[in-house]
Amino acid sequence: MYGWRKRIGLIIPSLNVTIEPEFNRLLAPGLSVHVTRTLLEEGSPENLGKMADDCVAAAKLLATAHVDIIVYACTSGSLIKGVGWDREIIRNIEAETGIIATTTSTAVIEAFQELGVKKVAVATPYIDEVNRIEKEFFEGHGVDVVNIEGLGFTKGEQLHAIPIGTAYSFGKKVDRPEADCVFISCTDFRAIEEIDSLEQDLGKPVMCSNTATFWSTLKETGVRHVYRQYGEILRRL
Repeated sequence: MYGWRKRIGLIIPSLNVTIEPEFNRLLAPGLSVHVTRTLLEEGSPENLGKMADDCVAAAKLLATAHVDIIVYACTSGSLIKGVGWDREIIRNIEAETGIIATTTSTAVIEAFQELGVKKVAVATPYIDEVNRIEKEFFEGHGVDVVNIEGLGFTKGEQLHAIPIGTAYSFGKKVDRPEADCVFISCTDFRAIEEIDSLEQDLGKPVMCSNTATFWSTLKETGVRHVYRQYGEILRRL
């Protein structure tokens, strides 16, 4: 039986092609990941907000697979309506299913707290309006965003066309000396294999949406595993 240790349920944007292979790459023995989607064709604030309308129905589907945790795995979609939006999503999922839940933006804030991050530099694929909302969300949780830059994408195919190495070069570009951490935002931004090189070259923690989400998922379900790569946050498990 797959998932004899824990089963992870993910609700992801329909256009996302990255988090599934990255989570499967990170899985420890006895863990399994099970995914359902909510419709997202374009990453505008309006569409990101509407995506959450389907999260309870998606969670009910995952509940039939008897998952141990349900994760609303979209960074911008779980913060797009400001501080407290992620917690509302969690409450709705847990009330409907009785299964512990979290979101990517919740996980990122918890990971900042775990690493003692007070100032962060952020690289995103988003448009400026979404970046502004993300900056306000982080600062609303006491984390100063010293720099945030986006690629200006709203379509999945734009993000999926960028070459391997983009997360590394973009992470170096957005970094600032005063930043305690570099964060690469978006669960559809391929980054995990570039994090260790970034940490070594920048001399500070680097995490992406998927490593933060995976760390929080294992922490919430009580799973311990030794990771020697994929960044400082996973070495904290």
